[in-house]
Amino acid sequence: MPERKATIASKVGLHARPAAIFVKAASEQPASVTIVKVGSDADPVDASSILGVMTLGAEFGDEVLLTSEGDGAEESLDALAALLAKDLDAEDA
Repeated sequence: MPERKATIASKVGLHARPAAIFVKAASEQPASVTIVKVGSDADPVDASSILGVMTLGAEFGDEVLLTSEGDGAEESLDALAALLAKDLDAEDA
């Protein structure tokens, strides 16, 4: 199962607007994707679930692990990891 690590670049972490942008992008991917905060004891959550993503408690600078399966798994991970590497709370995001 392909996976990618990404660092949260949004100054407010994966909360409110950044979480909504990420979840929308995850739901548009051809493959199913899960996300978990690296170093936590939590189970991975569906990346297309706003509640799941917000309960991760992922803050600015935290590292998350994305995993995916299905057609387009690698491309889905690349797109979502690149998205997390941007400040999604910035006006031009």
